[in-house]
Amino acid sequence: MNLADVLRGWAPAPLETAEVIGPWPTAAFSALLDLPGAVAGPGEPLPPLWHWFHFLEPTPQAALGEDGHPAEGRFLPPIPDRRRMIAGGRLRVHAPIRIGDRIDRRSELAEVAVKDGRSGQLAFVTVRHEYRRDGELLLTEDQDVVYRSQPAGQPRRLATPVAAEEPPHDWKIAMSTGPRVLFRFSALTYNTHRIHYDQPYVTDVEGYPGLVVHGPLLALSLLEIPRRYGDRPVAAFDYRLSSPVFAGATVLTHGRRDGDGVALSAMAEGGARAVTGTARFA
Repeated sequence: MNLADVLRGWAPAPLETAEVIGPWPTAAFSALLDLPGAVAGPGEPLPPLWHWFHFLEPTPQAALGEDGHPAEGRFLPPIPDRRRMIAGGRLRVHAPIRIGDRIDRRSELAEVAVKDGRSGQLAFVTVRHEYRRDGELLLTEDQDVVYRSQPAGQPRRLATPVAAEEPPHDWKIAMSTGPRVLFRFSALTYNTHRIHYDQPYVTDVEGYPGLVVHGPLLALSLLEIPRRYGDRPVAAFDYRLSSPVFAGATVLTHGRRDGDGVALSAMAEGGARAVTGTARFA
């Protein structure tokens, strides 16, 4: 199967949604990881990327696919036996979203590219989101997701993880990733992807050795460094996921001063580097 042929002519229309930003998701994520000083009240700004706990799609149970994800969606490519992986993203903060704001979001397909990988062809899909308050642009975000076709039960070709040395750092945070953390994060993001909670599915169907830690949770762990230790708001954040982390691992997040920002990375303790990123201050 040639994914380029499958995706030729796929051009979903933009999607516009709106939501009033309530305080509960911020309090819930703060409680999930015992985060200090992150609970925001009315009028206070959301930390970068915490808007991910809003604009969730209430997909009916009957509309879920075999993998737990929606079977169809505006920006889900029409790939048979579709498997999904978060690849990375870019965020630009023009002004903060605040608790109590009514926010309008416009989402559109920004780019589609087919590349060859270890396991065959991969479709890289970039969706761009713009968040506005009364017409003022607050956030611009690109999300990169990788899709491939993998029949159920086919072994997944995972690269042998190479244990990484802890990088030089000015700050370090440890985060547990037990099944309860994964379950609560799935609930908080309304994420029904079975790789995060269904052990027989993730091993027998997707071919992973264990439950997979959410890519967005790893990205958020990077931003805890500038949230806790930075002296200015984050104006830009880029990140890339490179290796999966499995439930039970302790994730070590490192931050190092880098000019007008922070170089960031996270790794499973004793394992490979999982995600890298850069935050720039306003």
